[in-house]
Amino acid sequence: MPTRREQTSSESRQLLISAAAELFAEQGFRRTTFVDIAQRSGISRGSIPWHFGNKDGLLEAVVEEITKSLIHAPPPGDNPGENLDELREFIRQPTTRLLITLIAEAVEPDSPVHGFYAELHRTMRKWLKNWTEQMPLPAGVSRDDVVTVLTGALIGIHQQWRVAPEEIDLDQTFAAFKAVFLKLQHN
Repeated sequence: MPTRREQTSSESRQLLISAAAELFAEQGFRRTTFVDIAQRSGISRGSIPWHFGNKDGLLEAVVEEITKSLIHAPPPGDNPGENLDELREFIRQPTTRLLITLIAEAVEPDSPVHGFYAELHRTMRKWLKNWTEQMPLPAGVSRDDVVTVLTGALIGIHQQWRVAPEEIDLDQTFAAFKAVFLKLQHN
């Protein structure tokens, strides 16, 4: 059984990770400061390097949390239409906003988030590949290609929705995506 101090330390660490994830999603990794994270979490600024070493260590902890949630996501069902509905809900999650924000910052090879994102991207593609295992594919189409198309569609739809939510009806967009995807699947 953990001591009170260990429990408090663990709670502080989790609060810092949650605050950092929210802020990285809202304003990006580069623009988020220790002061921002301390204010959002209610934990002292000096606790951040104590728990994580530096900002990159904190990012690693945030990405690890996201990766765990993707890895432990429930497996897809047998109905491709319902599975596509699940992807629509995935786009609505705050975690997805963080993923898309990190993608934008990770494009630069010298970005501090590049390596973390590359690992996260591999995890997401693996999850999507597992997710599509029950789906029949048209002749001549590889599962890896379908995963690439799905990844691009999810990222693109999410970015458009975040940039202009008043112009993008997520439910309508996914209904169109689902209709096209299911039609292509049966050709």
